[in-house]
Amino acid sequence: MTDVVELNSPPVSLLGMNRRMLADWLVSQGEKPFRAQQLMQWVHQRGVIDYAQMTDLSKVLRAKLASLAPIRLPEVKVDQIADDDTRKWLLEVDGGNAIEMVFIPDKNRGTLCISSQVGCALACTFCMTARQGFNRNLTSDEIVGQVWLAQHLLRLAGWGEKPVTNVVFMGMGEPLLNVNHVFPAADVLMDDWGYGLSKNRVTISTSGVTPAMDMLSERLDVSLAVSLHAANDTLRDVLVPINQKYPLNELMVACRRYLQAYPKRHIMFEYVMLKGINDSTKHAKEVITLLQGLSAKVNLIPFNPFPGTDYQTSAWDVILAFQNRLMASGLQTNVRRTRGEDIDAACGQLAGDVADRTKRSASIRQTTVKFDRHAPRDKR
Repeated sequence: MTDVVELNSPPVSLLGMNRRMLADWLVSQGEKPFRAQQLMQWVHQRGVIDYAQMTDLSKVLRAKLASLAPIRLPEVKVDQIADDDTRKWLLEVDGGNAIEMVFIPDKNRGTLCISSQVGCALACTFCMTARQGFNRNLTSDEIVGQVWLAQHLLRLAGWGEKPVTNVVFMGMGEPLLNVNHVFPAADVLMDDWGYGLSKNRVTISTSGVTPAMDMLSERLDVSLAVSLHAANDTLRDVLVPINQKYPLNELMVACRRYLQAYPKRHIMFEYVMLKGINDSTKHAKEVITLLQGLSAKVNLIPFNPFPGTDYQTSAWDVILAFQNRLMASGLQTNVRRTRGEDIDAACGQLAGDVADRTKRSASIRQTTVKFDRHAPRDKR
């Protein structure tokens, strides 16, 4: 599948099309390509999804759009607000599957954590979301629909005209096992006629799907976060099982290729702190050695316990000692402040109620090799 829409195959969804895809579809319907900009502005900037209200489009075009391209949004099933104003939504996407997204407000920004798959295939042992298994990839319109819905609901709640300033693909799923839909969705987020987010304010996270990391380097200029969690293969094979397919040496090579493509960037390495598992002085030294010479930042994440887990959170003094060792070596290291824990919105706690689960092995076979890595970027 390439980064184009199949023409003359109604009905379609315009919500997740990047500008080039939308222009191609409009041309296929006998319309001018500049209408793509108008539609994107109405839908993504103004938040209008009723074609009848798009007054600078002809009545004929509005009727055609309503017939051929109805805009469907995820349905809110649960809406929870934590004591710290973190907000989590459980969304139904196709009448049976559910995903979650989380809004994390801060002093000068509002970060929206969105999902890219229903469930997750990677079975990271410390992650509650991984326990529910994997169902399917989300489509680009289901991904962008999360952002549209969050903007709309937050505006209604008085968070201002543009409450979402940052988007991170860190919700349910492995984004780089769904590049055919994640990449066009990211285009929409960064398009000036879309949500207009800076390329530094869109982050795609991966557990280390190295072939797709190379595709990302070639196709999309966004921030990259890598879920590290261990700096030796023996331990990482257990914590992050995809390491058995793409071990650390291969992961580091892919990281270096990304930094060669974007020399002004750094990579954020996520590291969950597990008591007695990966939090010793030895483990800190392994991280320092592994990341030596890379433009890297490290984000230490206190583990968020969930029912049935055998893992425990590292003691606070252990986390601080780990941070100090990394910082003494020259690695910029932060400790993530836990947010939304009282509504299970914290890192690793996303676990919507998903039906018809499939085997993880089948999803891992859905690699990104069919994506056209040489497709040109969406012109803005």
